[in-house]
Amino acid sequence: MNEDDLVEEVAGAARPTPREELRYHPAWHDLGDEGRKRAYELARALRKVEAALDPEGLSTTGRAVLAKITASRF
Repeated sequence: MNEDDLVEEVAGAARPTPREELRYHPAWHDLGDEGRKRAYELARALRKVEAALDPEGLSTTGRAVLAKITASRF
């Protein structure tokens, strides 16, 4: 897998399951410093687009965090 593919994987919202704790996408560890910076910038841009398209203005990350909070309250 080339670095561009790894950046896309890391920047995307999908994470392997189960997600009991916060962790990096496994591809994060295969990227160098520059690739991690690219993935970060791409992720920031993608989350803005996701939030703009969401009726409540939430990104997939925002929705995942709220789901965790809601699940832990009951």
